[in-house]
Amino acid sequence: MEPGRPLFSHRKYWAERFGIAPFLPMSRPEMEALGWDSCDVIIVTGDAYVDHPSFGMAIIGRLLEAQGFRVGIISQPDWCSAEPFRELGRPNLFFGVTAGNMDSMVNRYTADRRIRRNDAYTPNDEGGRRPDRAVIVYSQRVREAWPGAPIVIGGIEASLRRIAHYDYWSDKVRRSVLLDSRADLLLFGNAERALVEVTHRVASGQHPREIRDVRGSVFLRDSVPADWVVVDSTEVDLPGAVDPKPDPYADTSAAECDARGGGRPDQPKVVRLQRAIPRGHPRERTAVRLPAFEQVRADPVLYAHASRVLHLETNPGNARALVQRHGDKEVWLNPPPIPLSTAEMDAVYDLPFARAPHPSYGGARIPAWEMIRFSVNIMRGCFGGCTFCSITEHEGRIIQSRSESSILREVEEIRDRVEGFTGVISDLGGPTANMYRLACKDPEIERSCRRLSCVYPGICRNLNTDHSALVGLYRRARALPGIKKVLIASGLRYDLAVESPEYVRELVTHHVGGYLKIAPEHTENGPLSKMMKPGMGTYDRFKLMFDRFSREAGKEQYLIPYFIAAHPGTTDEDMLNLALWLKRNGFRADQVQAFLPGPMALATAMWHTGRNPLRGVRREDGGRVHSAKGLRARRLHKAFLRYHDPENWPLLRGALQRMGRADLIGNGKRHLVPSYQPAGTGRRAGRPGAGSAKGRGFKTQHTGLKDAAAPRRTGRTRRGA
Repeated sequence: MEPGRPLFSHRKYWAERFGIAPFLPMSRPEMEALGWDSCDVIIVTGDAYVDHPSFGMAIIGRLLEAQGFRVGIISQPDWCSAEPFRELGRPNLFFGVTAGNMDSMVNRYTADRRIRRNDAYTPNDEGGRRPDRAVIVYSQRVREAWPGAPIVIGGIEASLRRIAHYDYWSDKVRRSVLLDSRADLLLFGNAERALVEVTHRVASGQHPREIRDVRGSVFLRDSVPADWVVVDSTEVDLPGAVDPKPDPYADTSAAECDARGGGRPDQPKVVRLQRAIPRGHPRERTAVRLPAFEQVRADPVLYAHASRVLHLETNPGNARALVQRHGDKEVWLNPPPIPLSTAEMDAVYDLPFARAPHPSYGGARIPAWEMIRFSVNIMRGCFGGCTFCSITEHEGRIIQSRSESSILREVEEIRDRVEGFTGVISDLGGPTANMYRLACKDPEIERSCRRLSCVYPGICRNLNTDHSALVGLYRRARALPGIKKVLIASGLRYDLAVESPEYVRELVTHHVGGYLKIAPEHTENGPLSKMMKPGMGTYDRFKLMFDRFSREAGKEQYLIPYFIAAHPGTTDEDMLNLALWLKRNGFRADQVQAFLPGPMALATAMWHTGRNPLRGVRREDGGRVHSAKGLRARRLHKAFLRYHDPENWPLLRGALQRMGRADLIGNGKRHLVPSYQPAGTGRRAGRPGAGSAKGRGFKTQHTGLKDAAAPRRTGRTRRGA
């Protein structure tokens, strides 16, 4: 994979002379105080503006400021009028539009499609401050306020809706958000490198819609250029073909050309998947054609096929461009961005963040800020590949780690600058707690790999699982003057942790605050195989280590496992077996939350199509993926996780009788639910929507569990976008 242009190698824009803003301005008086007559870039965001590197608008705004550009922020504007979008004037270069740190639909609705009353990214946790499909609505209002102004969209909502995608909330396949927003360019993934390149090019006179060669970008074009080879992946196997059946997922880049793949000189060469790409043709001039929007909307098989092909083209080292027809336009996806180097990551996180909410919020409480104000992000990406998760689709599988010195500098900055710090760092983590500096042992193998996961069905033999760098980081962080304790709150990948007993010892002895969150997700092989998660044997190994090292440290500590209800591939019997496991092990669920089909996830493709894109999709394949879709079915799956709640007993009794397991109804220890019903209970169990989910993020919505003997305390984690 080419290294990519260094992030800070561009000549700074002339507006660098204005210096660094204490906060990026959100009003005209703030601009005037900085001596600005206009902004070069204006970021429109659905989140409150917190100048901290965990907030997207801050990290992008400060990065562009470091390139010499003047950046303004329009935060959570009233979308019922175009007037708030005129607040800072028209930018000299473009508007950057994002829904915020979360997809606006996930932010606003529960897994049962009920409206949430709160929003952690809004002052005072107030719900309803951003519109549904915020990227589309904000872009439309920008067009209304400033006709002709260039618009570049990005962030997780745009990233995960970059092609035709199933939308859970409308229960239909929607077009690429690039078309519905009428934006000029879409940047997906961690887009620092792409955004810096695009901004400098626009400053030099190019229009965003003319930029076609930046990795991590999506744009529209009328047709495919003639000097490109197009790999036709618009269909799965067809019965009755004379030629051998094609493998729609094969990497044909190094094979020999079949002359029948040719075409007219003024047209791109189209190659069927069973044939080969012309010898010597550069991969950089090869695109894979996905089934068109109209095809995937009408045909679930082709939707599942397109989902698999897209996920096989996510490694920056070997990914090809993707093209998908939408009506008379081609939606063109360039290969994913080149990951940032450690030095580039350090430089980004060393930018002059104020590490506080914008002063205009006064003393308002912003829950998302309170959650991360004393935490440090040490890495990006995840090679786990869990099918329900958005991290891989957005951040990629290659881990991008900061240096130890950069992380420790941030810890010291929190200690010295952040108001209210008491000496406790709440987290050193990221998408996962323990993938810091883990990578493929061989860069060449990493560049050519097309696996969907490095740890499923087992840990790849080429993966380095040495946790020594992380152990050293923990030790140095807690040894800093003024640091009393360093907690680890990010979700732990325990199948990796068991490969390093010294890491587990270090974690359990020094960095667990009484409870440690891990996510087995399920106990049964059916749903686990659809999640690409390890079996419970690995959990048992980790629990033995956890208990042993807790005893050796003289501490009473508890594991909090999280499970998913109603995930694709889960039957009623699977949930019953999970409930029996919980009862045997003395766990009781504090919160019951269900799978939420976020756009672009492989599990969402299973949910929508009933097919399994983890393997080659075939029309004649009789194996279907079952999903609990109706309200009653989803309520039953959640009720199994709260088998101990009297409100759920009527529903569970009826289900156990239908399943032929009435032997589990009774008043003994071996029974799951009692035969009696306490007075005043059970009414909610028959009402649709009871116990709706409250989780956030795409990764999943979880069930927090505790040992029945442990002190009562709610276990909950936000693992997501």
